[in-house]
Amino acid sequence: MPRRLRSHVLYVNSLTNFIRFNANNMADFEYAFASISGVQAGRQYYVSMCPLKLIPKIFLFDEDELSPELRAQRSLNRSRVPEIARYILGNRDDYIFSAITASIDGKTEFDPIGQKDAGERLGLLRVDMNARFIINDGQHRRAAIEMALREDPSIGDETIAVVFFIDQGLSRSQQMFADLNRHAVRPAKSLGLLYDHRNEAAKIGKLTALTCQPLKGLVEFERTSLSERSRKLFTLSSLSAATQELLSGLEFKNIEEAVAQSSIFWTALFERIPEWQLVRASKMTSGEIRKDFVHSHGVLLQAFGKVGSAIYLNSRRAPNFKVLDKLSLIDFQRSNLKDWEGRVMIGGRMSKASNSIVLASSLIKAYLGIDLTPEEKRAELAFTSGRVADKKVSK
Repeated sequence: MPRRLRSHVLYVNSLTNFIRFNANNMADFEYAFASISGVQAGRQYYVSMCPLKLIPKIFLFDEDELSPELRAQRSLNRSRVPEIARYILGNRDDYIFSAITASIDGKTEFDPIGQKDAGERLGLLRVDMNARFIINDGQHRRAAIEMALREDPSIGDETIAVVFFIDQGLSRSQQMFADLNRHAVRPAKSLGLLYDHRNEAAKIGKLTALTCQPLKGLVEFERTSLSERSRKLFTLSSLSAATQELLSGLEFKNIEEAVAQSSIFWTALFERIPEWQLVRASKMTSGEIRKDFVHSHGVLLQAFGKVGSAIYLNSRRAPNFKVLDKLSLIDFQRSNLKDWEGRVMIGGRMSKASNSIVLASSLIKAYLGIDLTPEEKRAELAFTSGRVADKKVSK
């Protein structure tokens, strides 16, 4: 049954209690949002908590066919939507969303519940049913919510904050989009991994950095890149990626066992790279190491992870780390162009390409006498064939 609020206003239990109509004119529908009003740059805006099931119904996104200059948003990247939807459905007890920002193109009226103080700021935002809601920030969240609702309608009564502004035309909406994204800085990958308590791979990388004795104090937890003056040897993001390569294909009873095995390998490797030990002893700076050697860069660290994985997989019982003694045969200096140029360096600059990781691991395995994987064999064949072709052209 409808609930009477005033003599002439009734709420309808339709989509939600956010649609109401005038009792004297059943066709006169409008949206009504319980809201808090505020002021930014002299303009009124409103914040409301909207049920998820309402989001796809009022926020329509149909601007894909418009050219950029005629819309107020980036085009929808549909490949991102399933990932966000999976995040919602896979973390039903602890997912979190920031507010959607939208402009209202249509007639609006705010009815405060009082005449002064907080009462002036709390009230009902009434929006004409013919108004358009234009998303300024949050179209991927909106699309993901719609996808998640199709799979699990029970989340429909949960809410998301929506910040409503009154639309002032295309140029203003475009400016809002530019302003909202101008100062939005994506956190460094290392910091994201440090704070991620849900991702097991992130946990293992973080715990390895914190508990592996030789690595303590040498891992940068906050930044994804290292400055020349940094005292850190590796970033958490590169160590985590390398640890993931190391443990790929291995099975463990729990995270603690995975961290223990990871620490054993990185300790064994650390003991066989003199330059890393010099940094540990403060006899060389990490900047000098990265400038003159390839083995402290992320691409080589991941290659070492691949090598370590092969050692574990080839061991019937305890892994044979004595094979790492042959690392002394490898010249890791960047000046060793014969081994590293074209493989992990392009014109003397370090490459971050995934193929460089494979080529680096295949070279190290060749020195250590470890069999290559089919992927490494293909990459090595393509690399050596390319070098032969280049030599013929140069002649």
